[in-house]
Amino acid sequence: MSKVVAISFGRKMSNTDVMLKEVLIKCQEAGHEIQFIRPDDLNIEPCTGCCACVGGIMSGRSNGACVQKDDFHIVEDAFYSADAVLIGSPVYETSPSGTFKTFCDRMGPSHDLAFLTEAKKERMANGNPLLPDERVFKPRVGCLLAVGGARTENWTIMTIPVMYEAMMSTGVDVIDTHVYYGAMNVEHVLGVPGQMKRMDEMAQHVIDALAASNDEERTKWRGSEDYVCPVCHQSMVRVHQNSDLVECAICGINGKVIVENGKVRYEWPTAEQARSRMTYAGKLEHRNEIANGAVTQKKVAGLKDLKIKYMHVGE
Repeated sequence: MSKVVAISFGRKMSNTDVMLKEVLIKCQEAGHEIQFIRPDDLNIEPCTGCCACVGGIMSGRSNGACVQKDDFHIVEDAFYSADAVLIGSPVYETSPSGTFKTFCDRMGPSHDLAFLTEAKKERMANGNPLLPDERVFKPRVGCLLAVGGARTENWTIMTIPVMYEAMMSTGVDVIDTHVYYGAMNVEHVLGVPGQMKRMDEMAQHVIDALAASNDEERTKWRGSEDYVCPVCHQSMVRVHQNSDLVECAICGINGKVIVENGKVRYEWPTAEQARSRMTYAGKLEHRNEIANGAVTQKKVAGLKDLKIKYMHVGE
């Protein structure tokens, strides 16, 4: 039996909550343990950017525990206990809720799979008994759900790409995403059978992934919406003027734009796919970038005095 955890950033018992709970019901019927959690009901403070978590990991003094004393550990424990993570958010101004972004900021480098894997290696080699929580390294699959009131899909366009932030650092393999837009048309999703059926399909995708006999089968993309990037399966790309270069904004990988017979297609080199932010190699690349930057950061002489001019400006 595996555990499926749903984290909802929607209003209580509104569309996002109920759609996630539909997935949980089906997973429970299949024999899995379930948990539902709403961060909006907890006291979770914004990240202050103090970098104490990263400093603690890099120095070997801690495993990245946040210095803030609030309820974040409740969400953290639920996340770490999961074999499958479902995250849902309503669409606010074309992207997820502010509470969702706070969650991502707090789950960032302090829970990064590469940061903690390398820390474990170094500490074991150096005899440091302070090892990371083993739950960090457990393979997980995930699904993302967005619910937008707008009748046109393009008003939800940035939501799922931003929601990938919740899965990047922790190394969750996203197997399905779904956007329910036009939610303003009907009072509640319980009056939209097609959307509830889609949640049953998402549940089956989770169940099938958890039953997989090998890693390739477990992590394969199962979503019905499959776009241009072969890694994240989304379509949020950055193009460059006067160039054939294209970049996946989610994965951070480079590809090539090719136009044939008036139609556009994209080529993504295998080496680039391997360094996606969604892969361990991509996360390790970023971890090393941060580690080297922290060590070689250029100091500014007299910085304290230089700041005096800007103290209390406009306050």
